[in-house]
Amino acid sequence: METYDPLNAPDPDEWQSTDEQERIILVVDHHREAGVELPNEEAHATIHVIVENQIAAGDETPARETLGRMIREGLDRHDAIHAIGNVLVGYMQELAGGAAAAGANEKYNEELRKLTAAEWLDGFR
Repeated sequence: METYDPLNAPDPDEWQSTDEQERIILVVDHHREAGVELPNEEAHATIHVIVENQIAAGDETPARETLGRMIREGLDRHDAIHAIGNVLVGYMQELAGGAAAAGANEKYNEELRKLTAAEWLDGFR
């Protein structure tokens, strides 16, 4: 892969065959070229990469289904990735805070299944 554009889905095979650190660099480069200033570029890019990894994995997680649904509900692909990433960060914070790991993946998956574009947008109004 030579570039990353969150508005256009990367080819899953090409994405998965690209080195993980290179994926992060591509996401950072995209945001810099777009003039997006972030408090922590690498953390932001890492969340993008995790979500894209889940999408590329197909039906192993509900991320791809959630992405498609949120786009149909009116979000662009980049905003949908951010919405999914927001759920992911909440999940990671719970685990880091000592939440029980048993059943944590199921909880994350259920939160993705329930996530809507309206809910995401309401959080930013």
